[in-house]
Amino acid sequence: MNPEDLSIARGERDASPERWRNYDPQDGFKRHLPEEQEEQRPQSSSSDSVVLQDIGQSTTVMQRVPTQTEKINTLEKHPTALNRIETHRTQHSTTVGGGLRARQATRQSTKQSRPLPDFGAGKPYPPKLPNREEYVVEFNGHDDPSHAQNWTMKRKLFIGAILAFDSLAATFGSSIFSAATRVVSQQYGVSMEVGTLTTSLYVLGYAFGPIIWAPISELYGRRLPIIIGAFGFGLFSVAVATAKDLQTIMLGRFFSGLFGSCPLAVVAAVFTDMFDNAHRGLAIAVFSMTVFMGPLLAPFIGGFITISYLGWRWTEYITAIMAFTAFILALLFQKESYPPVILVGKASELRRRTKNWGIHAKQEEVEVDIKELMTKNVTRPLRILFTEPIVLLVSTYMAFLYGLLYLFLTAYALVFQGVYGMNSGVGGLPYFGMVLGELIAFAVVVFMNKGYVKKLDANHNIPVPEWRLPLVLVGAVSFSVGLFWFGWTGYTSSIPWIVPTLSGLCTGFGIFSVFLQLLNYIVDAYLMFAASAIAGNTFLRSIFGAIFPLFATYMFDGMGINYAGTLLGCVAAAMVPLPIVFLLYGKRIRAKSKFAPAYDLKMEQKQRDLESGNGGGGGDEDGGGGRGKAVNGKERSRSTEAEGEKDDAGDGEPLEAVETNQGDVGAEQRMEEMRQSALSRAHEIEVARGHEKGLKGTTTTTRSREREREREEQVEEGGVQGEAEKKEKVG
Repeated sequence: MNPEDLSIARGERDASPERWRNYDPQDGFKRHLPEEQEEQRPQSSSSDSVVLQDIGQSTTVMQRVPTQTEKINTLEKHPTALNRIETHRTQHSTTVGGGLRARQATRQSTKQSRPLPDFGAGKPYPPKLPNREEYVVEFNGHDDPSHAQNWTMKRKLFIGAILAFDSLAATFGSSIFSAATRVVSQQYGVSMEVGTLTTSLYVLGYAFGPIIWAPISELYGRRLPIIIGAFGFGLFSVAVATAKDLQTIMLGRFFSGLFGSCPLAVVAAVFTDMFDNAHRGLAIAVFSMTVFMGPLLAPFIGGFITISYLGWRWTEYITAIMAFTAFILALLFQKESYPPVILVGKASELRRRTKNWGIHAKQEEVEVDIKELMTKNVTRPLRILFTEPIVLLVSTYMAFLYGLLYLFLTAYALVFQGVYGMNSGVGGLPYFGMVLGELIAFAVVVFMNKGYVKKLDANHNIPVPEWRLPLVLVGAVSFSVGLFWFGWTGYTSSIPWIVPTLSGLCTGFGIFSVFLQLLNYIVDAYLMFAASAIAGNTFLRSIFGAIFPLFATYMFDGMGINYAGTLLGCVAAAMVPLPIVFLLYGKRIRAKSKFAPAYDLKMEQKQRDLESGNGGGGGDEDGGGGRGKAVNGKERSRSTEAEGEKDDAGDGEPLEAVETNQGDVGAEQRMEEMRQSALSRAHEIEVARGHEKGLKGTTTTTRSREREREREEQVEEGGVQGEAEKKEKVG
């Protein structure tokens, strides 16, 4: 029998052992197969051939195709596609229940709880399946149209507009009710502080919402939580509008904030799915505009509604209309953008059309584990928040800004309604000063994005977080100046109202530029842990946003508008040196972090190693290579020791340094390989771009890099031999 016949017969024998025994009771087939091949052969033939059987029909045999792993290693060479595959595997490993420990724990508990049942109908247990990796679907290259980043720009912009409107509706609802606080307090006979709780409870819902929506978006995709969140937001807005008592209003406002926080937690992730590094910054800037413009546009609209014949309840009806509009648009037009979930749909179609039930997506291997869910979505964000200096200091500053954003809802009312005698509608118009300041900051970010993209390309597409900080320094100074300006021009009616209104140019510019760039700083610094870092950041700033409005009236009435503004301005001025500290010492802090991957630092270290190795004088041939080896070996040993300290820093907490998954050895190895291969991927991207642009000399560049790698291997071998000789001498 030739090898092809052997392969086919082997597949049929293992696929239907009972029928094969009737056909060949003496197992004569084994005599045709060498013993060594039989011993080395897998238990199931599905790795050699795929057999599709239909009852009552003939058997069709499909020859074996290369596995997904082989495709990644031998067929797929485009750096973008390789990077996406690696990113998807990292996303899978960091998903709740996506790790090896969750699956093993589930299986072990199942085995211990009850015995294995019979297969049924007198059937024996089937042979074991092959490696599941062979049946994992992937995207078809870097230009697969089903990948969100390969969608047409028209589709991206349309979906982005829907999500931006959804975010605007959620933030709009946070402050529109503030104009009705006094009326509601008088109607139900409570103090203004109790009435202010309607705003504070809404913002408090922002603190707890991401704990729910973030894992849902990682398990089931972005589309489902967006639709559920918009519907729930509209539903509870209607509940507030039709409430019969104050308790219902309070509860309705809290759950409105809880559901309204969904776009704040998920929309940025959708933009990350759709846009690459070159355009992602602009997309996130648009999203941030909706986060800050919503609370500033709503007060004057709510003020005019409250003083009109419509009454305060229509402030919530308007919000509900916006929410249900966003719900309908998302339901009809939003497409799933999360790559792992897109592959789930692809695998489902392939199973249905090929009748091969083994085909699946990596995301379908996820088994939700409650303990892991609590660890990744509750304890890890808080642990990062309070143990990482960068996250703690940056989050404190951002929380201060966010708290002042909602404190201004009270401060502007005290100045323009109390001092200048405007009604609640006209008194909300000075917020346009801050809106204009934010638009100026947005224009500056757009202008600076071109320079950022150039630096990113020059650095092999590896971001350096500290690039974000210069604009933060300018915004911090502007914000502090705006607070002093507002306090010392708004305390008396002798100064025209336009003067404190224009202070919003500085405060608006400062809030937007500082908040946006610090948010990007966290994302660039923590990458695959950015979701946890931002979750901790969101929790802290939402607490500040809920608390600040409660003491605003007491502070401004007790200290006076001028001195209260001075106090806030002094606190803002005290935080101006923060971006300077991170500019000077940010890299050192990130190098000691247990969660920051610091790809830029690893690339710099490897470049120093290569330079020190090349400086040895030509390798082994001229005898000068020994000195280069010694220097290179020392640098590498220091780098290895630093890595060891970082990985061992979390004594007593397993895999905390990598924490892609609790106890997932495979995920840890993938993460370490991803860290160590950052420069190699950068080189591949550079070579690929050279091919695309028709540049010359890529072959020479590749050969030089191969020589460098050979030199590194020789250095490592020399270091190992040197250590062995030292041990022999000591012995």
